[in-house]
Amino acid sequence: MPHDREALPRNVKFLGWASLLNDTASEMVFPLLPLFLARLVGAGTIELGLLEGIAETAASLLKLWSGGRSDRSPRRKRYVVGGYLLAAIARPFTALAVAPWHVIVARTVDRVGKGVRTAPRDAMIADSTAAVQRGRAFGFHRAMDHLGAVIGPLAAYAFLWWRPDDLRNLFLLTAIPGAAVVALLVFGLRETARQDTGKEPFSLTLAPFDRRFRVYLVALAIFTLGNTSDLFLIQRSIDLGISAAWIPLLWGGLHVVKSLGNALSGHAVDRLGPRAMILAGWLVYAVSYSAFAWATTLAEMIVVLVGYGVFYALSEPAEKTLVANLVPRHRTGLAFGWYNFAIAATTLPGNVLFGVIYQNYGAAAAFGWGAAMAAVAAAVLLAVGATNGTEDRPAESAAA
Repeated sequence: MPHDREALPRNVKFLGWASLLNDTASEMVFPLLPLFLARLVGAGTIELGLLEGIAETAASLLKLWSGGRSDRSPRRKRYVVGGYLLAAIARPFTALAVAPWHVIVARTVDRVGKGVRTAPRDAMIADSTAAVQRGRAFGFHRAMDHLGAVIGPLAAYAFLWWRPDDLRNLFLLTAIPGAAVVALLVFGLRETARQDTGKEPFSLTLAPFDRRFRVYLVALAIFTLGNTSDLFLIQRSIDLGISAAWIPLLWGGLHVVKSLGNALSGHAVDRLGPRAMILAGWLVYAVSYSAFAWATTLAEMIVVLVGYGVFYALSEPAEKTLVANLVPRHRTGLAFGWYNFAIAATTLPGNVLFGVIYQNYGAAAAFGWGAAMAAVAAAVLLAVGATNGTEDRPAESAAA
């Protein structure tokens, strides 16, 4: 049976279910943090900015470190389990906060957990999967992640419908899926000790990687400068006068498209190659962002949001597959660390710049900027070139 038609490896399935459960818990908390800060601990926008700024900075730095460290370790599982454990412990502690800094600490520890686990987890998916099956593996994982982002807000809505404004007990309940994640991974993940960990000193340098991977990182950084938070799409909907009742439905619907799209697109990544799929995704992004600037009705916003969800479906599994295919197997963790760092390092300036353009020059200019950056990034990505070597290498032996 060809590899691309075989069932996904056990580790990929368990990591997918772990992401679903973890995102369910995370999305029960994250959309409500501004409300919690404002109503229960008397904080404002400054504290909210500090909250996300500190948390995401810590996460981005740790993704690079943990990815590199996991390459030096014979097993990546300890980083994956440890990262999910930190998040599972920190998230419920938000319910005990009585001062803004308590929330900041809890959210930072949560994001530290994300930073510790993300690159080793992606490397573990690549380790466990044959090269011709990687697109489907990463597509499945991202689909489960987005599905959790649908379930979490729905669970929070149901709880708050039953117990209005009881945010503290809602946050405490996230301990249940958090504990389930850790148990699933402790008893479910199976990892064969790797013998190719090397003896050279630990380093976070880009020296082990060739020009193609470095050009790819540049393309990602350029794209991220125009790829802003999806919250700006909600702001655009509000500016158009769309009823507040539609906002959670639009948000949830976007994640449904992301989840279904990722689940379906993985096969195409394996057949057509990751670079072609990324280019297609970034083209769809440019068209969608241009359309956001000119949409004026609810119906138009729904159509454009569906197209925007297609961008995620085309690009998310492809981006991670290309990382794994461009680098040596024993450097996969470090490569995913650099991949996440390149994105994280340009996320903050990209969002700030987009916000400044939006406020001073209007939606058309801001969304046009995002579309233009996608076009420039696509042109840079072309310089990576189709390869007959690492990108299209034959399936490697994988740990089931």
